[in-house]
Amino acid sequence: MPEESPYRNASRELLAKARQELAEGDSRQASEKAWGAAAQMVKAVSDSRGWPHGSHSLLYQAVDNLVKETGNRQIFTLFGNAGNLHVNFHENCQSAEMVASGIQDVELFLNELDSLL
Repeated sequence: MPEESPYRNASRELLAKARQELAEGDSRQASEKAWGAAAQMVKAVSDSRGWPHGSHSLLYQAVDNLVKETGNRQIFTLFGNAGNLHVNFHENCQSAEMVASGIQDVELFLNELDSLL
């Protein structure tokens, strides 16, 4: 079982809230909660490795490090999709279907990173 981390726990809570917001018709909030879930999981993995994670730049650097460590380039794609949800929060440019798909990708991302804890 993965080590418990406040970041990991927050990521799972945010994913659940993203689904709830989407079900209630608020795609913007769902997008931001899903982005937050992905970011929190990157922080959990970073924390477990002693990597800094206090900025967007450091989160992306951590994702780059994880791809180098694992050879799994899907981590790039899934985190990029989470980043697109963050953009949607600001721009409100994605349909509910696109947001739902992004939330599914975030769940895949969380599961992938969970295995690295």
